[in-house]
Amino acid sequence: MTEAASTPALRETMTKGIAGRVAALSRTLFGADLPVGLRVWDGSSAGPQDGPVLVLRSPGAVRHLLRSPGERGLSRAYVTGEIDVEGDFRQALRECLDYVRTVRRTGARRPGALPALSSLLSLGVRLGALGLPPKPPAEEAGLTGRAHTRMRDRAAIAHHYDLGNEFYRTILDETMAYSCGLWTSDAPEYRPADAQRDKLDLICRKLDLRPGSRLLDIGCGWGSLVVHAAERHAARTTGITNSARQYEYITARLAERGLANEVEVRLQDYRQSTGDSYDAVSSVEMGEHVGEDNYPAYCAMLHRSLRPGGRLLLQQMSRGGAKPGGGAFVESYIAPDMTMRPLPATLAHLEKAGFEIRDVQSLREHYVRTIDAWSERLETSWEEVVYRFGARRARIWRLYLAGASLAFEGNRMSVHQILAVRTRPDGGSGFPSVADRSGVNWAPSGALGPEAER
Repeated sequence: MTEAASTPALRETMTKGIAGRVAALSRTLFGADLPVGLRVWDGSSAGPQDGPVLVLRSPGAVRHLLRSPGERGLSRAYVTGEIDVEGDFRQALRECLDYVRTVRRTGARRPGALPALSSLLSLGVRLGALGLPPKPPAEEAGLTGRAHTRMRDRAAIAHHYDLGNEFYRTILDETMAYSCGLWTSDAPEYRPADAQRDKLDLICRKLDLRPGSRLLDIGCGWGSLVVHAAERHAARTTGITNSARQYEYITARLAERGLANEVEVRLQDYRQSTGDSYDAVSSVEMGEHVGEDNYPAYCAMLHRSLRPGGRLLLQQMSRGGAKPGGGAFVESYIAPDMTMRPLPATLAHLEKAGFEIRDVQSLREHYVRTIDAWSERLETSWEEVVYRFGARRARIWRLYLAGASLAFEGNRMSVHQILAVRTRPDGGSGFPSVADRSGVNWAPSGALGPEAER
């Protein structure tokens, strides 16, 4: 702020108008000051201006908020550009989320709340914010039919993953692994791709992959795991995806690397039988797309796909039972019909299907670093992303990544690797009876380990 703008008279002028009234209503209704600076289309401002500033560009922003209060209205206004943020976006979102939680706790029970609500309605009328409801952005998913049928699941997957391989190339690193990495170093030269390769290698070690082992990867994404397992562990791998764009990408990737004979990729729904029995099965952050009603059949399919003594590695996000979905924004713009069940519910499903649970490892803090790395790539390539894929797509992903990072940071979401085994008829698991020095006994003696890989 300039020296002139810091004078008391000018500050008083700036805080009049719409912004000043909104700030006063916030104090009256909730006993809380605005969490970030506010600037409105009439030129008024309120709240702290030396940090992130929320900018309301038109009455359409207020119409979105009044017609769809909460997360949906805010996301619609931001996606369309009628609300913007100047400054640190992640910090602004954190402050606003904390403010919303305060508002929910206090409600509108303070003295003077009713007259304030009347003033808010009157202000909305004067601003022209109570006109016809604005149309939802075209980028919202418009799925029809019963949830988690094959046809609807195919549409949901297409909405999320078929944005274009070039878009995901811009956000992800060269491994094209779209899941939580494993960060094993703070060294400056350690990159997001290294964290992904360390995660992929951890999965392979947990699955005890050896030369000739047969691996089925359900929901194989852009092929990072099936390629890694084939190249680094000499496994014979099969990947399944329901995304046409991912299938195109993997097919070309295998041809480039000369792996067409070692790796098979299939474009099919997970409910379609592979007709084979594998030494190991993996499913990395795909179970979130299955839905609660279908999850028992999904676990039965995982069990059926393994030979007795075969291992399962399931990497999956989780959250509390009260909010199993991704929220209004994620379900509308990113992953329709997403379900993230609590960890105990997932373990119960697996045990009911016949699995023995051998290990559960949380990677929650690792997901914060992974998502922040994707966010950094987005911000670094912001102008390119806007030019090639549109401003709305760029805004959707800025909001998505910032919100997801904060959710994992605040333990409102988590992610786990679950290692399980289909035991043999005699109850044998194939796991060693003596642990190594780390106390971990994922692999029998002589299996490939970190030292053998280097």
